[in-house]
Amino acid sequence: MKLCGLQKTTLLDFPGHVAATVFLGGCNFRCPFCHNSGLLGNETESTFTKEDILNFLKKRKGILEGVCITGGEPTLEEDLEPFIKEIRELGYLIKLDTNGYQPEVLKYLVLHGLLDYVAMDIKAGRENYSKAAGVCSLKIKNIEESAAFLITGTVPYEFRTTAVKGIHGPHDFQDIGRWLAGCSHYYLQNFADSDQVLCPGFQSFSKEELEEFLNILKPFIPNAMLRGIDD
Repeated sequence: MKLCGLQKTTLLDFPGHVAATVFLGGCNFRCPFCHNSGLLGNETESTFTKEDILNFLKKRKGILEGVCITGGEPTLEEDLEPFIKEIRELGYLIKLDTNGYQPEVLKYLVLHGLLDYVAMDIKAGRENYSKAAGVCSLKIKNIEESAAFLITGTVPYEFRTTAVKGIHGPHDFQDIGRWLAGCSHYYLQNFADSDQVLCPGFQSFSKEELEEFLNILKPFIPNAMLRGIDD
């Protein structure tokens, strides 16, 4: 298991809970605007052992309530299920971040009671998905299957899209609105540049532009919200 990072405390990543975030290495997407580019490749090496993580969590029992597992793409990790079980045995809630490309893994974890919250990235409108995900032969049916499963409400969830100038336009949010109509939680967040971005040169949208996208989404997803946007 490639355990590549640990954020010891977060008040933002797991809604309603004080949590730690564990970063797993490896991803099947190559989103050009990815801000965790150091976690993408198969050659990524672990920074922590499983024992490091579990010992830390044992010491923080009673302080932390949950653990966010993110990446990279966590569902690629063969040892994800036993890792989650060991964390749950310590009394923690589990939030999983995923791109939704492995619906069978997502469904298995949810239906076996191993997840308490799922955050699924919606990279773009479906016709634009390959460009946004950086995958030429992407199977959009996999993404649609995961999204449809989450919308059933079997587990608390959210969808989220990072809006990137040069990648996204109004057509993306028209399609996303129709596609995810009626979903319980959808967040639109702005691209933030950094030295970790896979393909430098992208720009963020203005707050006004994001609000225009939100207005496109609202007729389909009344609860759609902006996240992390300063007033």
